[in-house]
Amino acid sequence: MSHKLLIINPGSTSTKIAVYEGEKEIFEETLRHSSEEIGKFKYVVDQQSFRTDVILKILEDNKINITEMDAIVGRGGLLKPIVSGTYSVNDNMLKDLKENVQGEHASNLGAIIANEIARSINKPAFIVDPVVVDEMEDIARLSGVPELPRKSIFHALNQKAVAKRYAQENMKNYEDINVIVAHMGGGVSVGAHKNGRIIDVNNALDGEGAFSPERSGGIPSGDLARMCFSGKYTLEEILKKITGKGGFVAYLDTNDGRIVRQLASEGDMKAKLVYEAMGYQVAKDIGAAAAVLCGKVDAIILTGGIAYEKMMVDIIKEKVEFIAPITVYPGEDEMLALAQGALRVLNGQEEVKEYK
Repeated sequence: MSHKLLIINPGSTSTKIAVYEGEKEIFEETLRHSSEEIGKFKYVVDQQSFRTDVILKILEDNKINITEMDAIVGRGGLLKPIVSGTYSVNDNMLKDLKENVQGEHASNLGAIIANEIARSINKPAFIVDPVVVDEMEDIARLSGVPELPRKSIFHALNQKAVAKRYAQENMKNYEDINVIVAHMGGGVSVGAHKNGRIIDVNNALDGEGAFSPERSGGIPSGDLARMCFSGKYTLEEILKKITGKGGFVAYLDTNDGRIVRQLASEGDMKAKLVYEAMGYQVAKDIGAAAAVLCGKVDAIILTGGIAYEKMMVDIIKEKVEFIAPITVYPGEDEMLALAQGALRVLNGQEEVKEYK
């Protein structure tokens, strides 16, 4: 009999929930939260009871019995750096999430809400491959400034899921292959996967790698320093230029890649240049990852929402297909990836990890 799982994935103004039997999704809902509802809470963690009540009500309205669940799985938040895997939610994890040890983000609520519901039915709560997964080799951490080491913050959940999917579809073990995964969504991360570990990846949150629909990517550091001390901007405004108002937003006032592609295809030369520049930069990062892997690359995987865009995929393919065959897995099926992580533990395929 398949294990039954409740999956919880909180976003800034929404909470995605799903129920799985094994790897089959039997229920899915995105719960939208108005700015008025969210605005009542000073801190993200204060939203715990509000969001939990909304989840339980929608499950009750759809006649889903929470006591039938074998586990509750939450999206992992901004924890201390950890290795990839499925983690049981414990007191150390809850403490760090509530204290915002790596920052405040809606995803921090995933484990907190999962734990609250799991305890009420005496079942385990898990998280899977949060954005702070860190398997980087020591040589990759040096930035050139000792006070500013490179950090591993990226789309770990989807990167791991698609790399394992590629291995399975090609009858190989993830631990036996080298692949480069380029996740292209609101942010872009390009990871070098070597024998089951992501040994180098750009910080997709905070200003590394290719620019994206709403992030600046790597920018000229000297000019950035001069901008910071120009007196024209606050710290908050500078950080917004890096994350939130960079990339497509800065050039074209939209974070929708479909709109930019449409403008480009209709002859808007600025949109065409910006669109192609993003693909150019992603391709450069893929080339750098190939160097990290000494050119021994089994496949390049393009994923994330922008991988649905044939125009972007073609721009990148033209520049990097000489390196290795290219596989495209568009989108980011986070809910399934969370379910699969829990199932690997429940089915005895993988040992659950403990957060310390």
